[in-house]
Amino acid sequence: MSVKSGFSKFNRKQRIEYLVNHSELSESDALGLNNFNAPNDDQQHIISEMIENYIGNFPFPMGVVSHMLINDQSFSVPFVTEESSVVAAASKACKYWAERGGFKTKIEGLTKKGQVHFTWNGNTSLISTYFGELKFKINAATCDLTSKMEQRGGGIKEIELLDKTNELPNYYQLDISFETANAMGANFINSCLEKMAEVLLADKELNNEKYQVEIIMSILSNYTPDCKVICWVECPIEKLQGWNNELTADEFALKFKQAVDIANLDISRAVTHNKGIFNGIDAVLMATGNDTRATAASGHAFASRSGQYRGLTTISLADGLFKYQLELPIAVGTVGGITQIHPVVKTVMSVLNNPDAPGLMSIATTAGLANNFAAIASLITTGIQKGHMKMHLTNMLHGFKVTEAERNQIITHFTNNAISSAAVEEYIQLIRKSKS
Repeated sequence: MSVKSGFSKFNRKQRIEYLVNHSELSESDALGLNNFNAPNDDQQHIISEMIENYIGNFPFPMGVVSHMLINDQSFSVPFVTEESSVVAAASKACKYWAERGGFKTKIEGLTKKGQVHFTWNGNTSLISTYFGELKFKINAATCDLTSKMEQRGGGIKEIELLDKTNELPNYYQLDISFETANAMGANFINSCLEKMAEVLLADKELNNEKYQVEIIMSILSNYTPDCKVICWVECPIEKLQGWNNELTADEFALKFKQAVDIANLDISRAVTHNKGIFNGIDAVLMATGNDTRATAASGHAFASRSGQYRGLTTISLADGLFKYQLELPIAVGTVGGITQIHPVVKTVMSVLNNPDAPGLMSIATTAGLANNFAAIASLITTGIQKGHMKMHLTNMLHGFKVTEAERNQIITHFTNNAISSAAVEEYIQLIRKSKS
């Protein structure tokens, strides 16, 4: 079997056989690729066709944050993540804030963007004057693509011509605003953009003996500052008592604000601060079959909009009130993509009471703020490692292949002792030595 014949043309068995022959994958380990097959043939077939060169399923654990109070409505929210303490942290924050009014969210727009990037070697004033007629032609050419989306309340909202010739010779953009209802809308937007590019290429006013349009590319933008959620928690400072007993309410509020201020001043801290936000957001997006990469890229770009990368949250301690807020551009879908076909995603949507896209935007953003709040609250009091390593201990024990009796003894021992890989390994050796 030769890869020159086309690896993508191989069936699953042939691909695995190729890997056994051309890598360090053993035949016994290769058999393990079948361990995580979907429970029935129909589901397995759907999953196997989601990507090219499919060889097997990669399992991730899914947990639930059981009481996330958002705008006075309680949700059980599935999280898919490999990081030990994410679900525990979000759960603690959600319980804490449910006793103080819960999380509030506000949708600040649902508009997404796409661009047709092109060059045109004519006079700028000519294309600017002609643009009104060109826009009419573009709308007419795309009406077949947009009709169903318009019935759902979406469609093309605005088309602008951007003159970029001062930045790059002959370079222009069609900058288009879309709304995509409950779909993330990437395929819809890209199809519209490519049709618009065809209009530019075919237009006789722009293409003649003197002038010529050349399309560079037509593509949506994952930067969505006009598709945004604001999420916040607030309560009187005096009611902050209760996270733990290390600080008074006033001390907790002040130290919390200092931590947030640092994330807005120092890039090294800002990156980790924002990573904590995406711990929660990514876990919800993974569970609901949404694009974690697009959301992270948009969020990090938004964090840099001032010219300096900053934390995505803000804090106020005015008039005795603690208010902590996350403002985030986030584009998600509850229809389209894999949301209607992935067997587990459909289950997750049912657990979430089948939210629309704005509802899922609110849930995901709340998950982000909950994890971030928990991280900072831990950092300014007990430190992050105590809780994280307690959750991570079970992972470490799997790695050391301990018996059930050893496991119980180790967990009891480390209830009141600092946990580290070296300390755990040393204690395991001590147990086994005493038995021998």
